[in-house]
Amino acid sequence: MVSLVRYIRNIRRSGIREWWRQMQYIGDAKAGTLVGKDQFGNRYFENLNPEDEVPGRHRWVDFAQHEYHASQVPPEWHAWLSHIRKQPPAEDPVMQASSPPWKAPWVENLTGTRGAYRPYNTAKPKIEAWDRRVTVQRGEARA
Repeated sequence: MVSLVRYIRNIRRSGIREWWRQMQYIGDAKAGTLVGKDQFGNRYFENLNPEDEVPGRHRWVDFAQHEYHASQVPPEWHAWLSHIRKQPPAEDPVMQASSPPWKAPWVENLTGTRGAYRPYNTAKPKIEAWDRRVTVQRGEARA
């Protein structure tokens, strides 16, 4: 009964459209305050009301893309989601001071996609496939 009341209360707070989106992506009705947004367009929420959320599940991310994975969360937001940092990156003075100007922007992990890094191999292969055209050009072909 408590979870049904929580579920209906969160639908009323977030609205039908947001409820439908949450059901498609996270499978639960959640309502909270928007804490921030990252460079990928992901939105981060927090709900500190103890009667609405299970302890430890009161921070969550709403991914901007339909095809999402965990590497689309930048490290500073991951620290906040995991309760390593108390304040979100925009409000945390330590996080603001620790981002040097030479630091490259965060890029998601592209392993398994077309954008994945593939090194160029310069070593000669140990086994080469036989090519009849090369043999004919050398004059090694037998009649």
